Amino acid sequence: MMKRHIIAAAFALFAHNALAADAADQQMIKQGEYLARAGDCVACHTAKGGKPFAGGLGLESPLGTIYSTNITPDRDTGIGNYSLEDFDRAVRHGVARDGHSLYPAMPFTSYANVSPADVRALYAYFMHGVEPVRQENKDTDISWPMSMRWPLNVWRWMFAPDVVDAPAVPADSGDAVLRGKYLVEGLGHCSTCHTPRGVALQEKALSDKDGTAFLSGGKIEGWLAKNLRGDMHDGLGTWTEADIVAFLKGGRNEHSAAFGGMAQVVEDSTQHLTDADLAAIAKYLKTLSPADPKATQALTYDDSTYKALSSGQATVRGAMDYINNCATCHRTDGRGWTETFPRLAQSTTVNTEDPTSLIHIVLQGAEMPWTKAAPTHYAMPGFAARMTDAEVADVVTFIRSSWGNKAPAVTASQVADIRKEVHAADAPKR
Repeated sequence: MMKRHIIAAAFALFAHNALAADAADQQMIKQGEYLARAGDCVACHTAKGGKPFAGGLGLESPLGTIYSTNITPDRDTGIGNYSLEDFDRAVRHGVARDGHSLYPAMPFTSYANVSPADVRALYAYFMHGVEPVRQENKDTDISWPMSMRWPLNVWRWMFAPDVVDAPAVPADSGDAVLRGKYLVEGLGHCSTCHTPRGVALQEKALSDKDGTAFLSGGKIEGWLAKNLRGDMHDGLGTWTEADIVAFLKGGRNEHSAAFGGMAQVVEDSTQHLTDADLAAIAKYLKTLSPADPKATQALTYDDSTYKALSSGQATVRGAMDYINNCATCHRTDGRGWTETFPRLAQSTTVNTEDPTSLIHIVLQGAEMPWTKAAPTHYAMPGFAARMTDAEVADVVTFIRSSWGNKAPAVTASQVADIRKEVHAADAPKR
């Protein structure tokens, strides 16, 4: 009898420990799923119409097209045979399991800041929380000799930062700025798009300590990823922490709306983050000084354009095209409709030195992301087939010089270049 009791007690203890271990494993998988959301892994590793994380998405680069890889746990075509060490080398060091260097389209220069504990959680999720998909990886469309991998070893030696061995900054650490810094510089890999690149395609700064180039804006895939520093005209100087949180959670605020690649970031990633993490990101971004130390004065509204348009006295080039194509949504006062049709007056998108994004939107239109916080889809049509390069240049210049906006004029040749770059429809014949 005693022996049976001992066996029963031992079995109960084993079962309890097994359940506890299973619960811990499930918690780690859940944490890894959250971290994968923060890293927006699905955006690059999912082809249009494809299965999540199965790769095959073409990523344009100055060298040619790089196709994302299958990171599902399929053993033949994915990462099913990766050990934790293999996974860590790829994510944080930029080295694949077979030893070849990854292209920096994989943001390992940012992921180098991710803690080992968070890497373990990500590994648990991709191995046990993602459906295996059998899908062969595609070779790059980069021509020889640029397709040779060995120069990437030199690139990593020159530009990749040291990999951290520090613990993650937990959300409940009490230091929201430090938590925000960890997310922005690590899994969020914000600098990948929002930092300008040098001649070797390296980010000019990987953190704020490297200088004010960090998060000062960068051009990518026909868009200008905005300045996230404290500049008043084209940065976040006039945005409050609440404005930043609203933008990341809903894809829009009273200043602007997400478009281009950022719309997908909001839809796939930032809207799923906790309020505490969004607030931490906002607090950290608001600590960044302006890239331009002279950008200390906010733009002020000027109603002279509104009065001229309202009275029919606007004779400036581009004014009539604005009335015919833009005013219904963005209004003659340039203030739009809050969180519906973005304002143009004092807009940080409008007042950038580089007009790429504004021209791109006029040519091809844009669509706001769908989010739980703001579920209504609003979209702007493109005008590439309706307006010539000169007409687009005139209306964009009009917008950039009205209602108190102060941005350089746009030329027809700039529009022509962007029309070609983004594969917009041909201009109409006049």
